[in-house]
Amino acid sequence: MLDGVRVLDCTRGIPGAYCTKLLADAGADVVKVEPDGGDPLRHWTASHVGLADGDDGALFRFLHTSKRSVTAAGGWLDGADLVVESGDLDVDALRRARPDLVVVSITPFGRRGPWAGRAATEFTLQAWCGSTGARGRFDEPPLSAGGRIGEFVAGTYAAVAAAALVRVRERTGRGDHADVSMLEAMSVTMNTYASVFAEFLGWPDIRGPARTIEIPSIEPTADGYVGFCTITAQQFQDFLVLIERPDLLDDTDFASFAGRTRRMDEALTTIHAWTTKHTTAEIIDHASLMRIPVAPIGNGENVTRFDHFVERGTFVRHPGRTWLQPRVPYRISGLEPRPFTEPPRVGEHDNDAPWPPRAPEESDARDRRLPLDGVRVLDFTAFWAGPSATHMLAALGADIVKVESIQRVDGMRFSSTRPPNVDQWWEYGPVFHGANVNKRAITLDLGRDEGVALAKRLIEQCDAVVENFTPRVMDGFGLTWDVVHATNPRAVMVRMPAFGLGGPWRDRPGFAQTMEQISGMAWVTGFPDGAPLIPRGACDPLAGMHAVLAFLLALRDRERTGEGHLVEVTMVEAALNVAAEQVVEHGAYGVLLGREGNHGPGAAPQNLYAVAGEDEWVALAIADDEQWHALRTVLGDPEWARDPALDTMDGRRRSQHLVDDELARWFAGRDRDDTVAALLDAGVPAAPVLHPREIQHNPQLQARRFFETIEHPVVGSYEIPTVPFRFASRGDEPWMRRPPPVVGQHNDEVLSELLGLDDAERARLRDEKLIGDRPLGV
Repeated sequence: MLDGVRVLDCTRGIPGAYCTKLLADAGADVVKVEPDGGDPLRHWTASHVGLADGDDGALFRFLHTSKRSVTAAGGWLDGADLVVESGDLDVDALRRARPDLVVVSITPFGRRGPWAGRAATEFTLQAWCGSTGARGRFDEPPLSAGGRIGEFVAGTYAAVAAAALVRVRERTGRGDHADVSMLEAMSVTMNTYASVFAEFLGWPDIRGPARTIEIPSIEPTADGYVGFCTITAQQFQDFLVLIERPDLLDDTDFASFAGRTRRMDEALTTIHAWTTKHTTAEIIDHASLMRIPVAPIGNGENVTRFDHFVERGTFVRHPGRTWLQPRVPYRISGLEPRPFTEPPRVGEHDNDAPWPPRAPEESDARDRRLPLDGVRVLDFTAFWAGPSATHMLAALGADIVKVESIQRVDGMRFSSTRPPNVDQWWEYGPVFHGANVNKRAITLDLGRDEGVALAKRLIEQCDAVVENFTPRVMDGFGLTWDVVHATNPRAVMVRMPAFGLGGPWRDRPGFAQTMEQISGMAWVTGFPDGAPLIPRGACDPLAGMHAVLAFLLALRDRERTGEGHLVEVTMVEAALNVAAEQVVEHGAYGVLLGREGNHGPGAAPQNLYAVAGEDEWVALAIADDEQWHALRTVLGDPEWARDPALDTMDGRRRSQHLVDDELARWFAGRDRDDTVAALLDAGVPAAPVLHPREIQHNPQLQARRFFETIEHPVVGSYEIPTVPFRFASRGDEPWMRRPPPVVGQHNDEVLSELLGLDDAERARLRDEKLIGDRPLGV
């Protein structure tokens, strides 16, 4: 996969560690550069248990299997192919010395722009990206997501950028620099295109809090909790039948998300009257038979025992320990994943001979092609997880041909900002737009033999096929891996089922919310005295980016051998890797991590504080003692803050509620933005809790061209978020080269160009409704 690729890891914290873990798992030789005392993450446990002398924390061990450790970069830089860094290196000087070197930087705001270098934590970035402002009940304070999801998100995008630029380096001999912004990565994953919704709606006035909960979601049962996700109207109607309330089927207000939000107390009372009379297992059995997305609520103690994961071998022994960790979340036929080896001791490999310098290669500076120029992908994906993967492939230069049918278009088109009495209302779905830029779209009825025959002819012309249905869907079309491989032996087929191609849950449907419920992400999100709460959204693009990485690995091997591969990327296993801290902490220390509201294990104080104005809040997180002393200065160094017990993180954590009370009094009545500015000027991580749509006006995102203007044939002109990194070789060139396609927009273009169908043949296909440009039944 990435055998022969040399990676120098000069990062600190989770984002860089997860990026290089993904590369090491793929076979790269990763050498980690640490200070003499070791990466601070070695000494970290979320449960704050004392570590034995010389032992490393479980999270560090999980993130650093299969790597080497040195305490000086020394000669390693001369032989590296790729350097991953956290903003501490002089990248320009490095690239001048090594024009062939790929460098990937991962920083909170990106290495350029007016906010480069600002203090931030995962907690304040969640506030900046609009995620916190959208989460929770409207009659309670906003709520951050637990588990540092955004840091893993940024690491995943960085791994994609790294693999893409390594591909260019191997093709041209030319290095490059990927500037990854954590804020941008979180804005495109933990904020579900809220600014696009607002723009499509004409920027209506904000009325009341933005935060909502999904109904139904995680609900109490007779013996615990159960998770639901009803994305489609049919799923909610089936849910009403499940809870024995068919009398509500004709209640059109209750059938809508907004209606259930207005009637939240009534809705929850109705649901709980049924769920609390049944066990979790009973509910899952009944809901699964009705194909309602349903899930047990996972946590660090129970998730490793779920029957599906046991049968599939999803969790494996951590090397040198008895506790479990998730395996690599993809499988590539014919290519065994690299076995985990024990993480290194600090400087364990200082005496190893550095990599020999690479022989200078003649680079082609005129080759300006994107990493995937010349690669064609047949895209059968729908909703967000699959489309987010092919969206990234398109941004990286691939020709994506999206396949829908007029009998069944991508369901995300129906998450529209227009009512059904508006012509082409299905073309106003903001999430569809966000995940389908740069693609061409055709329609084919795969329920008929001729439609499948045409699909096979297209597969002959493509390098890859990507789909994210439950396995039974493609099996039902007759487009299994065996068929695809026989049709085009060079094609890579990426399958992205929720739970995998085998196992007891194989045919269960699942969405991002389901993965958050199962993986433990929801378990650590919420107030301590309340139910778990889903973070909402991140698991779709997380699965998508893991799929992109796996595809790049399979494509690299295909180009060496000429043989295609089946790639299985399960959505739930990507989520389990991102939520792994709960499993490894429980396995290593017997501690079950739980919900802390807006407090968190990595900073103290950490919370949201009300300021002047209706429902206005400031997010504050003190991640070290230096920031605490800076905060004291901004506060005027009051007597309560001079208590020596507060000089350490542990002391502040023990007194968190006292500190919260004092800070709440200080923040009350102050102007939100002036207060945030004063804190940031002092080097204190702080952020306003933004309405999700406000991110479009963020000066850092605007300066970095994170939003680009689209001209759409139906919607018109609007701005849309793009890709959360920039390549130095491309400067500010736009990522978006064509607007999201309307239904069947490229039928004529694709069917004539790739299959040679003439006007008469295409007209017949339209007459027989094998193709078309308008969904049936709308």
